Amino acid sequence: MRKELEYFQIENAYGGSQDWFGDPMMKLGGCGAVTACDCCIYFDLYKGTSLYPYDKTKLTKNDYVRFGMKMKPFLRPRWSGIDRLELYTEGLRKYFDSISDDSLILTEFSGENSVQNGVKMLKYQIDNGFPVPFLLLKHRERFYRDYEWHWFLFTGYEIYEDSCMAKAVTYGSWQWLDFNDLWNTGYARKGGMICCSLKERSDR
Repeated sequence: MRKELEYFQIENAYGGSQDWFGDPMMKLGGCGAVTACDCCIYFDLYKGTSLYPYDKTKLTKNDYVRFGMKMKPFLRPRWSGIDRLELYTEGLRKYFDSISDDSLILTEFSGENSVQNGVKMLKYQIDNGFPVPFLLLKHRERFYRDYEWHWFLFTGYEIYEDSCMAKAVTYGSWQWLDFNDLWNTGYARKGGMICCSLKERSDR
């Protein structure tokens, strides 16, 4: 069983990228803000929200960088990183408040949950048309070194028997990762996922 979200491109990149920023802190540690920017653009394109302040029908690197700098104060890069799920949700909610938008619900899903429940939640989110922000802290496998202390997105999954592959998006490109292996980091301190949903229109 395989499911991939229809996504967006910005000048041939699959979503946005930290590498586009001249701001040194955004280039070094802006992964949280960048995943939030990608989500906002996605929600505007496919969920009918109004979170992106520029032209969603003509996405450009310049506008994306401008948007990222607007997001920076809410999900600011810091030396310890945005290393807790609640820092991410609190920051993104403050951005929503700043533009008077309350259309989205954000829920933290800790990496302390079982991998089986992690797979169920990933599948549920993708099946309902929502990209999934993911935080990885440390991992026992060197293969994931480039993803450590990093926020990135999942935009798809493929499940076969007991295995689950997840489509990870970062730096304007994507890669299929073994979700079961990724989830079992080998460390006590965990990251996890952010689950998004739309409020009922009567509740907005």
